[in-house]
Amino acid sequence: MFSQKLLLPAFAVLSVATAQTSLCKISTATITINSAAEATEYAGCRTIEGSVLIGPAAVGIIDLTGPDGIGGSLIGSSAPSLNLISSSSITSIGTFDLFNLTGLNTISLPSLDTVGSIKWTALNALSTLTFTTGITTANNITVTDTFLQDIPGLNLTTIGSLDLNNNHRLNNFTTTVKTITNSLNVASNGQNLAINFPNLVSVNDAVFRNVSSISIPSLKKVNGSLIFDENHFTEIMAPNLTSVGNTGTRKGGLACSGNNKLQNFTIPGLTAIGGDLNVANNSALQNIDFPALETVGGAVDLSGNFTTPSLSALDDVVGAMNIQSTAEIDCPSFTKLEGNTVQGEVNCVSKTEDPETLDPSGTGTSGGAKPTKSKAAAPSFGINEAAAGLSVVGGILQMLL
Repeated sequence: MFSQKLLLPAFAVLSVATAQTSLCKISTATITINSAAEATEYAGCRTIEGSVLIGPAAVGIIDLTGPDGIGGSLIGSSAPSLNLISSSSITSIGTFDLFNLTGLNTISLPSLDTVGSIKWTALNALSTLTFTTGITTANNITVTDTFLQDIPGLNLTTIGSLDLNNNHRLNNFTTTVKTITNSLNVASNGQNLAINFPNLVSVNDAVFRNVSSISIPSLKKVNGSLIFDENHFTEIMAPNLTSVGNTGTRKGGLACSGNNKLQNFTIPGLTAIGGDLNVANNSALQNIDFPALETVGGAVDLSGNFTTPSLSALDDVVGAMNIQSTAEIDCPSFTKLEGNTVQGEVNCVSKTEDPETLDPSGTGTSGGAKPTKSKAAAPSFGINEAAAGLSVVGGILQMLL
């Protein structure tokens, strides 16, 4: 009798533990949570091995405190009455995908430090984000169409791609990332957006659009293309940048267009550009200064209102050269380079009322490129503000690669 009294509670505990284990180890299925009560069913799990779907019927707060990780995906989609996603315990998530959650105003994951990828789209009310510990490991992050003014807590060293676009209240972004192995896209966010990459050394492709200030003091190498398009800053300074693109493959260019407040474009240590160098339609730009630039694997195409560009170290331009300005420039110093330093045709026009750019169909390595009669408008980079920002890179690379 005494032994029965001891055994019954033991069996009860064992049955609860077994039930919790069966709930947690769902490696091939997806748990659907539509209410706060359903979320508490998994509070006893140490890790949820499968995925968690916050269903469209979810209302108010979904608190996932309990597990320390989600092995699969955390997904939320089309739940207009969901206001808050939180967990004080979760440290890792496989993929974190949120779509069309128009009522979601807060994400609070203070312990999260590892995530495979983040993709947030159409979170129109999201204004509060808590990553107290800070995310130190992530492969890809995309944040599109939110109400965030800042995105704190991205304490990364390396990431595959980082895409921030169409967050119209985003006015500040700082990250410690050092290496971006694929693409960086910052486009069409708040008009006063200040971005700061104090530790960024290397990136594959980078696009900056509609940015008010940019700090990239450590950037040394861009493996692909570097684009500055329709920004609001007065100067571009990249004091440690030495190369853009790959001169061996003649791919990866440097483009600067439609930056109407830009006055000074100076990259003192840049020695090589794999593809084209394009500068056009920067109405306030006075100074173009690349004193160390030696090699351009494509064409050099500069048009606008600037004084004589500083290209004193130029040694090899595989394509054509077109330099046209409304100001007086020293054209003889460039025309003498044709057939020697510049393999293609050199065209230089000083004090012209209508600066022209090279015909896009004739740029790159074709030596016979001719200036187009169209005015120096901003090149069409294929940017669709309503689309995810990675499409920006694709459109631009069609022009520069």
